[in-house]
Amino acid sequence: MRVLRRSLAVACSIVLIPGASVVAQFIDAKLDYRVTNVGKIRQVLTNMGTFDKGRTRYPGLINAEFPPGSDEEHLFQGGIWIGAISPTGDTLVSQSEAHFTPHEFFPTNKSWDSIWTGSKGDTLHLPYWQNYECISDRDYVSRYSDYNILNIDNHTPLYLDIVQTTYSWSSGQLAEFLLHKYYIVATKIPLKDAYIGFWMHSSIGNIGVADNFIDEYTRWKADYKMAIAEDSPGGNDGAAFSPIGFSVMAPTDAPSWSFNYYEHEELPSRDPECYQAMASGRIMPDRIERARAHIIQAFGPFQINVGDTIVVEMAEIFGEGLPGLMKNAEYIKLLKSKNFRVPSPPPSPKLRITTANHEVTLDWTPQPGSVNPELYSDPNRGDTVKYPFEGYRLYKSTKGPDGPWSLLAEYDVIDGEGYNTGLQYTYKDVGLLNNIEYYYGLTAFSRKDNVLNFPPQETSASGNARTVVPGTAPPATVGEVAAVPNPYRGDIAYSSYSPPWERPQGNRPWWMEQDRRIQFINLPASCQIKIYTLAGDLVATLNHMDAAKGYEDWNLTSSIGQAISSGLYLFTVEDTNNGNVQVGKFVIIK
Repeated sequence: MRVLRRSLAVACSIVLIPGASVVAQFIDAKLDYRVTNVGKIRQVLTNMGTFDKGRTRYPGLINAEFPPGSDEEHLFQGGIWIGAISPTGDTLVSQSEAHFTPHEFFPTNKSWDSIWTGSKGDTLHLPYWQNYECISDRDYVSRYSDYNILNIDNHTPLYLDIVQTTYSWSSGQLAEFLLHKYYIVATKIPLKDAYIGFWMHSSIGNIGVADNFIDEYTRWKADYKMAIAEDSPGGNDGAAFSPIGFSVMAPTDAPSWSFNYYEHEELPSRDPECYQAMASGRIMPDRIERARAHIIQAFGPFQINVGDTIVVEMAEIFGEGLPGLMKNAEYIKLLKSKNFRVPSPPPSPKLRITTANHEVTLDWTPQPGSVNPELYSDPNRGDTVKYPFEGYRLYKSTKGPDGPWSLLAEYDVIDGEGYNTGLQYTYKDVGLLNNIEYYYGLTAFSRKDNVLNFPPQETSASGNARTVVPGTAPPATVGEVAAVPNPYRGDIAYSSYSPPWERPQGNRPWWMEQDRRIQFINLPASCQIKIYTLAGDLVATLNHMDAAKGYEDWNLTSSIGQAISSGLYLFTVEDTNNGNVQVGKFVIIK
């Protein structure tokens, strides 16, 4: 157990802003979120310390997706808890997230108090941490406190500042876990018998199949200080690919550890109850009965004086089944032994795209003045290879920018470790459907480090994914405008096409009525489309102004938000540059 006595500002150049100057109303807090995307985990992070949306505006439906594009959820809620005895003898607990208590950690209202991101080798100049050096393929840094909002019901703050960093990696086993690092600083009062814990309310299953996940096993792995939630076989939520584990990597020498799980109606809500659970020292037996996974694991006690810093590391781990998760839990110890400074992939290559009729051309020729992946060096390798770049891989998806990906091409250096194809820098993909979204990702990968026995490292296809729509340029004026498909048939699952003709909007994984799609094609650059019933009633008006594309989508919804019914519809298209008008018709069959 290690407490850093007033050392964080020196060791990490963190400048802590006094609490008196940052008290803000809730509506003024600079709430922010990010979703990790360089590896295989799509985890929501907030500057409230939560692993769910908290009070941010995150619009997605999944908090912790693994693998990407699977629609497999793992967390309903999650976050850090800290409890202690105040100088007046009060038992207090501050929680970033819990089931029956309000959020208690918030950022300030400063414009910079968001979530900062950077990649390995970058230096971030944060107001509270000058010259922060990024460690992983994508670092996330935020700062929050339990006293920025002082009008929270039943909340007495411990006056804690927390700086949270999250490390994520892009390839191999490294892509299957995140490392969350917390710098916890007492700013105003000394804290006696402090305990630190992590709340996990897991929710494992495919959200496209079910939305109520209550059939999970709950486990504790003492050697890894890890709480695990695992989906049980069967049930109406599908077959889950991965469990989820929270493994405390540091400190590991705390004298007391607790692992408690609860039924929904038994969850502690008052500070004394929460503290008692954290300080109980109770390790409950693994629960191999299907139930909701409400877990709090904690460790302590710590005596924290004003200005002291406690550094906590927690790995959030996934994998193929429980064996895959445990393999990754062991593997992350290798990173820990190297202070998370291990060989990394080359810089992400830049992809340039040109569209044409039924085809796209992709070009990644290194440009003068830009980063060249082929010339990168890596001081964390154990071998003496000066330029460990090995090659490029080009991927394609029809589902979305997070995959799933299909490999289109691989080009590697001559006399290297791969196929020795030689490098190429262009690829033409032909036979595509016009006016349909395709997704391309280009990666660079390194050669194996034979000294460290470290596998080749590859950048993330999703990290630089591009959305591409092939098609023709807009015509000079109207005359060839058409509505497709015609007829539109409601009994056809257009969303099941590959690529999908209709796709859910945003992060929603399932199709809904508002995702219907008719497309007006061969549009001039500037025009107005009006849609009428056969009786002449105006249904909707679409304004098209785009010199680069000659189409416009319509979701079969009227101007007042009503879904239209079956029937024959008329449309007019007016070229707003010259006044030319074309008339057409289409059929809706539902």
